[in-house]
Amino acid sequence: MNSITRTHRYLFSVLSGILLVLSFPYTGSLTFLVFIALIPLLLIEAQVSQQNYRSSKVFIHALITFFIYNIGATWWVWNASAMGATMAFVLNSIFMALVFLMFHYTKKFVGKKEGYLSLFFYWIAFEFIHYHWELSWPWLHFGNVFSITPWSVQWYSYTGVLGGTFWVILVNLLGARIAENLLLKKETWRIQTPLIWSFFIIILIPLLGSVISYMSYAEKNDAVEVVVVQPNFDPYNEKFDVPVIEQIKSICALADSKITPETSIVVAPETAVSEAFFEEYALQTLSIDYLLNWKQNNQLPLLLTGASTARFFETKNSRASRPLRDGPGFIEYYNTSLLIDDQQELNFVHKSLLVPGVEIMPFSEYLPFLEELSIENGGTSGSLGIEKEPQVMSGTGLTFAPLICYESVCGGLLAEQCRKGAEIVFVITNDGWWGDTPGYKQHMSFSRLRAIESRRSVVRSANTGISCIINQRGDVVHQTKWWVEDAFNVKVNKNTETTFYSTYGDVMGRSFSFVSVLLLLLTLVRYFKKRFFNSTVK
Repeated sequence: MNSITRTHRYLFSVLSGILLVLSFPYTGSLTFLVFIALIPLLLIEAQVSQQNYRSSKVFIHALITFFIYNIGATWWVWNASAMGATMAFVLNSIFMALVFLMFHYTKKFVGKKEGYLSLFFYWIAFEFIHYHWELSWPWLHFGNVFSITPWSVQWYSYTGVLGGTFWVILVNLLGARIAENLLLKKETWRIQTPLIWSFFIIILIPLLGSVISYMSYAEKNDAVEVVVVQPNFDPYNEKFDVPVIEQIKSICALADSKITPETSIVVAPETAVSEAFFEEYALQTLSIDYLLNWKQNNQLPLLLTGASTARFFETKNSRASRPLRDGPGFIEYYNTSLLIDDQQELNFVHKSLLVPGVEIMPFSEYLPFLEELSIENGGTSGSLGIEKEPQVMSGTGLTFAPLICYESVCGGLLAEQCRKGAEIVFVITNDGWWGDTPGYKQHMSFSRLRAIESRRSVVRSANTGISCIINQRGDVVHQTKWWVEDAFNVKVNKNTETTFYSTYGDVMGRSFSFVSVLLLLLTLVRYFKKRFFNSTVK
């Protein structure tokens, strides 16, 4: 029973963290290590339970594991913001360790079987909540690990990323059971044969089903021609130093060489129009006037670009509203998708999912002074305004989902846009903030999961790269190089059919969250009963 020493426990917690890092895209990319990554940490928990050690040990070792995971997989955030990175590393590690501790407490006070089941419910509930609150940081969800092996998770069209998390936890629990029997209970390998078979079968069956789906899936031939522009302006220098009109002219010149009579839409990246103009007076803006004339001269049906915009309100509209300095009223700033449609009309959709600490200061609605701590990004600081719900954009027989940067990490948001009629996904982003690191590669790879979940082609325009086309199976069929000025012309297929995931969203997340609340309440009841009722009886 004491074959795992204190030193072993610390080594095991470090090992789990390292395996998680190595399994994650572009910080190791050894994807299938994720199926054994949690085994050392689960072994620690098993020994703490068996030896009746203090539960705080579980939290400490889990914190070590997840701190290594957070730093190792997302260290590149530091390049954009030291404070934001520190917040992400520390808070996310604590959240993950607390979820693991909750599983330990349920196992301790409710029962061993119920405890192991609770790990599924608590962890998936945590990941689901991480999409929907103001400290949102779903980057490190276990299901994202498979973004570079889309052939292995075609069934995400039913479950979304949370299904991948369920798969990872299930396989790790089986592996941990085998390791516990061998190391703690001193059983022989021969006795483990049924568990070992189960371990590999539970890996192979979803893989086999996914490969069959991958090989058999065929897109309908319903193509539109798209021109994608990658202007490659350094976000720390050129982006906000070079006059906006010069940047706009450069983007248009790049597109000119690729536009044909069949081109339906030109796509430029996030905040390509970087001057913050009032939407009400957009037609009086030099850059917008230039784009309107250029589009008309090219007889181009649609132009999609990113823009920094603002709106005026007579009264406070939301917590993002800021008092005007020189008079009554309020102003709100937005990170915006701007569509100039076939009627030369301007259409605006604002980013809905904001980056904590950069585009939104969490909980500042209740603690207004927190707005003073927000990080300046692109010339503005403080919380931005948002759409009340995800929107789609339309023109010339095309309805699409505009996703800005961070929004492409959330499958549930895109599912709602598909229910509103989106036939293609356009992701506009500026990933140059992180430099040549795993960050922009990971971000691009997550769009491959959005393609599978929705069975929609994804067109990605990134300021500094990677701009690409992703088909409905999650394959990257064309991409640019990092940090080069580029543009390309390609045909992509539309799709109007909805997947199970697009239709019903994160069913697993909602249902598991409900059950996790019940489990947590049961655990608390048993805890207080044991701590107080039993002591009173004695």
